[in-house]
Amino acid sequence: MAISYIHLFILSFISTSRFLVISKAGAESELVAYLLTLQSQSESGVIHLNDRTVSKFITSTKTPRPYSLLIFFDAIPLHDKSDLRLPVLVHDFALVASSFIANHNGSNTKLFFCDLEFRESQSSFKLFDVNSLPNIYLVGPDAESLKDDTEQMEQSGFTRLIESLVEFIESRTQLTVGPIHHSPVISKKQMVLIIGFLLIWSPFAARKIFAGETMFHNPRIWLSGAIFVYFFSVSGAMHIIIRKMPMFLMDREDPNKLIFFYQGTGVQLGLEGFMVGFLYTIVGLLLAVVTHVLVYVKDLKTKRIGMLFSIFVSFWAVKQVIFLDNWKTRYAIHGFWPSRWN
Repeated sequence: MAISYIHLFILSFISTSRFLVISKAGAESELVAYLLTLQSQSESGVIHLNDRTVSKFITSTKTPRPYSLLIFFDAIPLHDKSDLRLPVLVHDFALVASSFIANHNGSNTKLFFCDLEFRESQSSFKLFDVNSLPNIYLVGPDAESLKDDTEQMEQSGFTRLIESLVEFIESRTQLTVGPIHHSPVISKKQMVLIIGFLLIWSPFAARKIFAGETMFHNPRIWLSGAIFVYFFSVSGAMHIIIRKMPMFLMDREDPNKLIFFYQGTGVQLGLEGFMVGFLYTIVGLLLAVVTHVLVYVKDLKTKRIGMLFSIFVSFWAVKQVIFLDNWKTRYAIHGFWPSRWN
């Protein structure tokens, strides 16, 4: 009889364990299915969370969870503050989310992109101990304390969010994001209208070209264009456009103070780049004057004064750029005399 009781106990224990495992697996699969449903209902694939769904998917769910959540913290009333760039960051976060989902054919169940809005989820903001924006947190499968066990993305990454977010995801989750699918600049309807306009306008343009009456036949236009291209390249304007860098920042400690020069590598504000481009353009224009104007001056004294002035101003401009680089990177550039001059 004792053996029978032992057998019954073992069978009951095994059955209960299997039932608990099956129940847990069923609950987890329901959560994943619900997340996939919310993801499919979102245009960008970003799931909008609130205090109730945070409790449902995170705090009330036992670890380890079968998924990770990447949460962007947002506050709609702060969208008008240009220094935070929240609308741009929201767009970039959604772009990474939609690209990740498209690259995995919508079948990924390991990582979900979510957002939290402050007015709707103040309790969740307190759980994560979020006191400033922008902020992105990764809630891993084993995270229990939202304050201590989650991983926060560094603030320096928000200057180029798309690249930094991809690196953050791949390094923390070991998942591959894949290529980013940017939306086309011109829609199909706009392209059709542009082509139609060009076809109508082309005969009139051809007549102007053959008659030599266009603005492109004016040498001053080409000269101005060359200077603009030179300034555009040396000022880092393409970097500013691609990275969507602001012209300046508001000082968080003093809202009445503006920051035009940011100390630190990898970040260049718009006006900062334009200032460097202006200095380099001065050097380029002086070099053009020396090589194309001064060589035709017959008065030797005037030629020497022009040469000395160009050298002095160019040296001053380059010195200012080097000083700015030293201040930003904290790497100093020193000049040394040849040893035999000592």
